[in-house]
Amino acid sequence: MTIPALGRTSALLALLLAGLVLAGCGESSEEKAKAQVCSAKSDISKQVTMLGELTLSTSILTQAKDGLEAIGSDLTKIKDAQPNLEPARKQQIEAATRTFESQVTSIISGLVSNPSLSNAEKQLKASLRQYAKSFEQALAPINCS
Repeated sequence: MTIPALGRTSALLALLLAGLVLAGCGESSEEKAKAQVCSAKSDISKQVTMLGELTLSTSILTQAKDGLEAIGSDLTKIKDAQPNLEPARKQQIEAATRTFESQVTSIISGLVSNPSLSNAEKQLKASLRQYAKSFEQALAPINCS
């Protein structure tokens, strides 16, 4: 081998090595899933806060519906990300979403089964406080740092 051929081989190896290093810098599916869970958790937190701040007005039902739909969408994103999480984190997220959904279903059932126009605002506010408490118990403990 001549010296120029050795230089080309070294340069080619250096380029291949650099390509492998750069390819390793991409985000893994586990990192993407964690980011998706954390983004959805953050949005749920914002929606829960917004719902808790609602006041009785002509648009309260629309605002509540929009907030609850956004939370539903975020829960779907969390569930979609679960298969790509490392096992312990996956188990934590599954348990948290299951708990949150169960608590929310109970809240909604209570609100629907005991409607009272005279106490509508009080009932809605109490339900939204329960919703916030459910979030704090189930999803807030998920570590996103």
